[in-house]
Amino acid sequence: MPEAPGYENILVTVEAPAGIITFNRPSVLNALRTSLLAEVSQALTVLESDPDVRAIIVTGAGEKAFAAGADIAELNALPSAGHGADQARLGQALTRKIERLRKPVIMAINGFALGGGCELAMAGDILIASENAKFGQPEVNLGLIPGYGGSQRTTRLAGKGMAMYLCLTGEIIDAREALRIGLVQKVVPFDELMPEAKRVAAVIASKAPLAIAACKRAINNGAHLSIDDALEIEALEFGTLVDTEDIKEGTGAFLEKRKPQWKGR
Repeated sequence: MPEAPGYENILVTVEAPAGIITFNRPSVLNALRTSLLAEVSQALTVLESDPDVRAIIVTGAGEKAFAAGADIAELNALPSAGHGADQARLGQALTRKIERLRKPVIMAINGFALGGGCELAMAGDILIASENAKFGQPEVNLGLIPGYGGSQRTTRLAGKGMAMYLCLTGEIIDAREALRIGLVQKVVPFDELMPEAKRVAAVIASKAPLAIAACKRAINNGAHLSIDDALEIEALEFGTLVDTEDIKEGTGAFLEKRKPQWKGR
């Protein structure tokens, strides 16, 4: 693993093939103060450059919370509309960074994922929730709206009606409801959460890395385009992979009935 900076708000470990980022402020339910967001961004950069890491898992310390929203004291201290917009853009930049990483990001959601915590979770590629997880966008209770992409990603994941419901009422939903509306992909018992996240990371790590990165780009870049424009993105990504060594290895291994040895080139 490349040399990593010291962190105050998070823990960063590598259990190859997974890199793991843990929000580490359990006494305040892993509230997302500005310095924590900066550390997560740093950690993502370090893990993306680590050749031993093929997928990144993000979770929260303790059993109660993934991240129970932004740091309320920081929000209360924002001096002006301009500063508020800058704060929102800071969180939005982190969610966009998660989406744009070459390596998949698996969100292992334990306990509360509220406000900014829910927004960070929704930026992940695969969301796995423990049975005790809770989700919500309760910013209206503070006189605010979601600022880290919650109004937009909830709409894209669960539809306009559900986004209106969650953002206007501020109500909190449980893991099974989050699964039903398409916010998460799997729900497991709490003690199976990290084993399942690591299992999924290992499955991803067994696949061709360039193809995994291309899948992310095709899905994220095409999701909100017309079908014709999105299909063109898919065709271009497909074509790019045809020029790689990995396609020769993958197809050759299939024909020879052996496991492929991916080179990532």
